Amino acid sequence: MDVEKISEELVLWIRNRVSAAGGRGVVFGLSGGIDSSVVGVLAKKAFPDSSLGVIMPCYSNEQDRLDAIKVAEKFDINYKIIPLNSVYDEYLKILPKEGDNLSLAQANIKPRLRMITLYYFANTFNYIVLGTGNKSELTVGYFTKYGDGGVDLLPLGDLVKSEVRELAQFLGIPNEIILKPPSAGLWKGQTDEKEMGITYEELDRYILTGEGEAKVIEKVEGMYKKSAHKRALPEIFKKQR
Repeated sequence: MDVEKISEELVLWIRNRVSAAGGRGVVFGLSGGIDSSVVGVLAKKAFPDSSLGVIMPCYSNEQDRLDAIKVAEKFDINYKIIPLNSVYDEYLKILPKEGDNLSLAQANIKPRLRMITLYYFANTFNYIVLGTGNKSELTVGYFTKYGDGGVDLLPLGDLVKSEVRELAQFLGIPNEIILKPPSAGLWKGQTDEKEMGITYEELDRYILTGEGEAKVIEKVEGMYKKSAHKRALPEIFKKQR
């Protein structure tokens, strides 16, 4: 992959898409992870004076917050810190504590609160919301519907995780961020690969080549089919004419 060429094309793509939508700039979440860091740097290049990174801790790993700040300050990205702990706590108080998937349902409130926060800033400044999902995650539906999936543009949506790493190295993202285990930060000790049940290496290989162990192929294809609704607009009933 020609990372320099891809980087230039992504910056131009972001700028053109935002302008076509009548936006003045962009807003995005900064989580301290590799994907959001790459999006942040690209956003800054596309809109040097009108890009905003929002760090939204919600019972998150403190190191993630520090890493997000490190990236923002290294690349001179304008950022705000909006703690969501108290909002999350208050919301849980009014919800019933019942159901088979209670812990997951509660965890998914976090990315949905972050989505609400990003759109607050988008509406306030007439900005477009940039998502940080990559092709690996989108393929298997590894994102929260109307949470981190609730965005306007997905700059990394056609790059698998290994390609995002290449781009991150080219852009100068700190090595400790590139190498740390990817995590959605939904609960303590949570990692992407542990939750998906496969490694990004296995997932990327299948996406790029169609090859892999039988159990990996079965896993990926099953997740792809099950998550189809996440990648589509809601179906609309068509009345008979």
